[in-house]
Parts: sequence; structure tokens; C-alpha cells
Amino acid sequence: MESFWILGSIAFALMLGAMSPGPTSIYVAKNSIAISRKHGLFTALGTGTGAAVFGLLAVLGLQAFLLAVPSAYLALKICGGIYLLWLAFKIIKHAKEPIEADHSSSKAMTLRRAFMTGLITQLSNPKIAIVLASIFTALLPKEIPTYYYFVLPILCFFIDAGWCSLVAVALSAEKPRRVYLKFKAVFDRAAGAVMTVLGLKLIFGMK
Repeated sequence: MESFWILGSIAFALMLGAMSPGPTSIYVAKNSIAISRKHGLFTALGTGTGAAVFGLLAVLGLQAFLLAVPSAYLALKICGGIYLLWLAFKIIKHAKEPIEADHSSSKAMTLRRAFMTGLITQLSNPKIAIVLASIFTALLPKEIPTYYYFVLPILCFFIDAGWCSLVAVALSAEKPRRVYLKFKAVFDRAAGAVMTVLGLKLIFGMK
């Protein structure tokens, strides 16, 4: 019973984190509206896989390593920030390019590439590992049962991928897609601007 409440508390905290807007939700939304629902769902699977990787690393003690070796944490933040800035540049650069309603743009991005974009975007932010480690530290017992090392990454995957999949399904509907196609340049520039801020914050943020 105690394990049930512990996992329930962790799941609730993870759900709140997954629902917070960030680079992954932006890219899932963009791929869902601009290309197709399937591309959005594969992007969501990528973000979920990244969350699972961070979940495993967090429960294995990545937080202690990053705090003990500040240079490693700084290097990860800089690399992640540069990647987000590169994504922002690509979004803004192609903002004016029209997208045909027949989904012809899906030819430019394979489902594998959509998955990898979601995965790399998720892994570009090492702060997620710190957040997960903090949640685990606060809620896990002092002696962690062995099965938690398997359950927690799976929990991270399903919660993150599940929420992003809901975003993909909701935004790939016909009405949101028509609105996006009409104001594509505005939406893309706004998404690129937010991604730029997130990238700069990751690089120059003090925490």
C-alpha cells in the first residue's frame, strides 16, 4: 500500500511537470498541426523516451554527479541551449513557407525523424534530470526497492508521451489545422521566439 501511494505521488508530480509548456510541447504541437497527427504522435513517443532515459538516470543518481561536477552540468546546458536555438532558427527561417493542405510536407520529415526530434529535444534539457531526481529524492524511501528502477522510467515514459499524445491529437484536428495554415507565419515566429527564449534561458540561467 505504501508503494502505491509513493508511486501515485510521483505520478502526480510528473503529470504536473509534463503539462507545463516547454520545448517538447511546442515541437509536438508544431508537427501535429503543420504535418500530420501521426508525426505529432511519433514526436510524442520521442519525448516520452527521453523522459524515460532521464528518469532512469535520475534514479541512478545523476543529480549527485551533476552537482558534484558543475562543469559537466554547464556543458550539457550549453549544448542543449544551442540545440534549442538551432530549432528556433529553423522554425523562424521557414515561417513564410506555405504548407499544402494535402500534407505534402510530411515527405520532408519521416516518422523516424519526428521521433528523433522529440527525443533529442527532450534530452537537450538536463534540468529535467535534476527535477526528476529532486522529485524522487523527496518521495522515494531511503532504501529504493529494485523494481523501482524499472517502474519509474516506464512511468516517466507513459506520463510524458501520454500528455504529448493528447496535445498531438487535439491540435491535429481539422479546425486547429485550418487556423494554423491561415496564420502560419505568425504562429511559427511566435514558436521560434519562445524556443529562442528557452534556449537562452538554458544557457545563461543561473539555476
